[in-house]
Amino acid sequence: MPRPFRCRRIRFSPDTNYFKPRGIPAGRLEEVNLTLDELEALRLADFDGFYQERAARKMNISRQTFGNIINSAHKKIADVLLHAKALKIEGGVVKKAV
Repeated sequence: MPRPFRCRRIRFSPDTNYFKPRGIPAGRLEEVNLTLDELEALRLADFDGFYQERAARKMNISRQTFGNIINSAHKKIADVLLHAKALKIEGGVVKKAV
């Protein structure tokens, strides 16, 4: 039985949560779900430029867990871009930090 997910702290919620390739009807697109913690990991590592250890502390998780989350997020984003899929941002075990 796997361990339960530890609540991850996020400081960012997007105003827009759905992206799709232009010119393709949404009904014909396959969707990829990016969780809020994966988006937060992308923001901390790729946009803000934090190293994994510092970003993990900000999310209240271990560095190893942060590495797993960021790898998953990168793979999903690559899949969306390379295979013209829709990206839906939602879910995850998260807590909005102030």
